[in-house]
Amino acid sequence: MHSNIHHDQMAELPLWYEQIRKEMDFWPIAYYPFIMRPTESGLAVEDRLEDEIIRADWEMVRELAEQAEKEGFPMFMGYEWQGAGLDGDHNVFFLNNDGDQKHPLRYQELVENYRGQPVMGIPHHLAYQPGSRGKNWDTHDEAFSPFAEIYSSHGCSENDDGPLTMNRHVHMGPRTGETTYEQGLKRGYKVGIIAAGDNHSVPGVFEHGSMCTLAADRTKEAIWEAWQNRRVYGVSQSRIQVDETVDGVPMGGQVRAEDGQVELEFSVKGTAAVDRIEILKDNILEDMVVHSGTWERQRPEGVIRFKFRLELGWGPDTRVYKDQWIKHWTGRLDVDGKLLGIEKCWNNYGQELTRVEESFCEFSMTTYQSTASGKWMGPCNVTTEGFIFEVEADADSVMKLTIDGKEYALPVRQLLESSRVFALWDEVKKLTEETWGEITHYRDDPWWHNAYKFRVGKAYPQSSYEVRGSRKIRFSEDGSVRLRIWQKNGDAAWTSPVFVKVKK
Repeated sequence: MHSNIHHDQMAELPLWYEQIRKEMDFWPIAYYPFIMRPTESGLAVEDRLEDEIIRADWEMVRELAEQAEKEGFPMFMGYEWQGAGLDGDHNVFFLNNDGDQKHPLRYQELVENYRGQPVMGIPHHLAYQPGSRGKNWDTHDEAFSPFAEIYSSHGCSENDDGPLTMNRHVHMGPRTGETTYEQGLKRGYKVGIIAAGDNHSVPGVFEHGSMCTLAADRTKEAIWEAWQNRRVYGVSQSRIQVDETVDGVPMGGQVRAEDGQVELEFSVKGTAAVDRIEILKDNILEDMVVHSGTWERQRPEGVIRFKFRLELGWGPDTRVYKDQWIKHWTGRLDVDGKLLGIEKCWNNYGQELTRVEESFCEFSMTTYQSTASGKWMGPCNVTTEGFIFEVEADADSVMKLTIDGKEYALPVRQLLESSRVFALWDEVKKLTEETWGEITHYRDDPWWHNAYKFRVGKAYPQSSYEVRGSRKIRFSEDGSVRLRIWQKNGDAAWTSPVFVKVKK
């Protein structure tokens, strides 16, 4: 829900659309009508584009939305609004394809400009400094902004002391507790939760989070109705599936506690082992369901269901091999059973799932090298491409993974114990010899450090990633209850609260 396409990228709009259709069930685009404009002194400041440029770009977005509607793909026109920076940044979305952009300086004016229309404005990167593009809860309108984006490429705005920080954008500074999502709940606002990317180069980046909508069907109207009623949640990376009800009311809803007590029920299907489920009452940990330690001693036998992740990438240091920026891969996975599901863990263009059958799939992938700091031992960000597979097969069967024409045996029993990493040794040895000639060294650093690699993650049985539970929770005054879910691999999910009103 946060694909920021810029003016100079509008020619790529069809490419963005093609990419998002491969990955997502719907697409709320957020056109970015801003540019870095030089002042007379030469200092560049972010400013809004000229109105005629915005209008021309907006018509291109409208044409694509109308095309998507004809093709049966739910696309929502949207743009980013920033105003004077005093109320926080918001993405404005339209149910219909006839909306126009408004750019008042204050959030209250924005709300009034769209009063009575099917339009909403979703705040993001909440936890920055108040007055400097952080969320201003003093001016919040919960009807116009029914939920908030608390996780993206910026990091996590849920609170100011959680483990997922906001250290990626040095220019916007660290997060502060004054503007976090939890502050909005403390103010008494009924506001839901999503995660949503904030991607400016490629839409649908796996590593930057995404949102889930619990809708009756995949029409724009059903999705919009779910948004209005806050039936949404966010995931930091992989598609953790969550259902949550309080006295039968789903996330985002409101219940009345006749005797002060409500019953929470939840169902989680993770993408790897679930570590714990935190039950938060009014932002405070009320109870915790610890799943780690409940399944590990069981030895899987016979036909089982399990999940594992395949990651492709790494490769030569571009300071050593200056032309090694892109790698094209071909692959095939064969299972001695059934391939039940495939989740796309994609961060860049060039990925294709070319064929899917009951017992195998074929794919072609493209990985890109990330830039290093230029200093020896300096940090670099590794970006991989891959899939999460769900398989039904015998625990003692052997899967076969074919990468670039070479076969690798993957015994399921071994993967249930540990992940494995493979290097493309033949390729890196050839590259080394062609570039540097015959090299000898007392350890394999020159080859291992520059080899393309793929990682087959540990296989997790169904008992590790599926969790159900219920809890009775007592309220003495009005409040809320929500879930925060952690997997062992660090992936997280946050559900929108259910709001509880205590009958006096």
